[in-house]
Amino acid sequence: MSELRQRLGGAPEPEEKESESENKLDGETASDSECKSEFGGAPPAPTSDDTPEVLNRALSNLSSRWKNWWVRGILTLAMIAFFFIIIYLGPMVLMMIVMCVQIKCFQEIITIGYNVYRSYELPWFRTLSWYFLLCVNYFFYGETVTDYFFTLVQREEPLRILSKYHRFISFALYLTGFCMFVLSLVKKHYRLQFYMFGWTHVTLLIVVTQSHLIIHNLFDGMIWFIVPISCVICNDIMAYMFGFFFGRTPLIKLSPKKTWEGFIGGFFATVLFGLLLSYLMSGYRCFTCPVEFNNDSNSFTVDCEPSELFQLQEYNIPLVIQSVVRWKTVRMYPFQIHSIALSTFASLIGPFGGFFASGFKRAFKIKDFANTIPGHGGIMDRFDCQYLMATFVNVYIASFIRGPNPSKLIQQLLALRPDQQVHIFNTLKAHLVDKGMLANSEDA
Repeated sequence: MSELRQRLGGAPEPEEKESESENKLDGETASDSECKSEFGGAPPAPTSDDTPEVLNRALSNLSSRWKNWWVRGILTLAMIAFFFIIIYLGPMVLMMIVMCVQIKCFQEIITIGYNVYRSYELPWFRTLSWYFLLCVNYFFYGETVTDYFFTLVQREEPLRILSKYHRFISFALYLTGFCMFVLSLVKKHYRLQFYMFGWTHVTLLIVVTQSHLIIHNLFDGMIWFIVPISCVICNDIMAYMFGFFFGRTPLIKLSPKKTWEGFIGGFFATVLFGLLLSYLMSGYRCFTCPVEFNNDSNSFTVDCEPSELFQLQEYNIPLVIQSVVRWKTVRMYPFQIHSIALSTFASLIGPFGGFFASGFKRAFKIKDFANTIPGHGGIMDRFDCQYLMATFVNVYIASFIRGPNPSKLIQQLLALRPDQQVHIFNTLKAHLVDKGMLANSEDA
């Protein structure tokens, strides 16, 4: 930071002051002079009390600690209820909600940068940031539609043209924004402008890419969307509960309120929750089947024969556990075994997304990304762990679950020219004859 201060014209501060600022609790606001020397503008505005007046009056007799507990609890229940409602509305509505959340998270992070940037009155920062968001979303959503709904794309002439030249159009859109950025460069502020250019692109990498992976997980089956997200929510709630009532040992300096008791209690509660939730959901096709486009009904459907992952299997219990539970076998869905991996990641590695966000907020001396949700902060404060989880689930599916999809392959073959289809047919036929899986027509 001292190097950045020197580059922006500020004097470096002694190491004692820097270490003193690092030891401040989350949400403590730096002095005006410190923020000005670091960013050259006004310090971020302190977060105001965003609790609804009704709750303030109802909880006025409680201490701040218990008041915060009740506010967080009530708003958490409201958000969980909203989560159930959008699940009921189906995968396409969920996709739209994910996109709205992505836009809001992007806006919260970009606003923090803009509060620093606007003091220089440099042009086009917000305009270019939103333009790049549009370009990246166009690229990712176009790739997703082409990959998952190939039949629909090939049937509609405008979609077929857009699909054929999709990457070229995406690149052309990005080049336009790139040239606009170069034209916006202002003398004496080049370094800061490139700093904010990097800010925008890192935000796109963190927010847009991860939300795109969430949608990929959703299209593979709603269970791959609901279980991981629910595990993160469960871990967040249970870690808070265990930490609130039993927390004594600090876990990490970045988040002084996090405790080992909450971390460990949240882990065991999340693994148990993941097993139960996956058992309940594995028996319903609406959760386990991928999203597909039905040509006959011209609609998106979620209906299929359940794969082996979602069929009850009998497993032998290890001898050590048999002496305790007195069972020799247990019937469970194979997906439940995978849910152990998902819930373990959500409770052991997922919180590091929150620690990363805490470090980011401490770096800019702010308590929350925004004040959208009373008692919780901004949307990004609630989704800091979800994005890390989305990447893990996508990698997990690609590595251990997903195999070649025959239906997608057939759809692509049918889109080829007749001579190309004949060539593939003859090649496949010769291969099967060599393998002995198909009789030679001459021998027959």
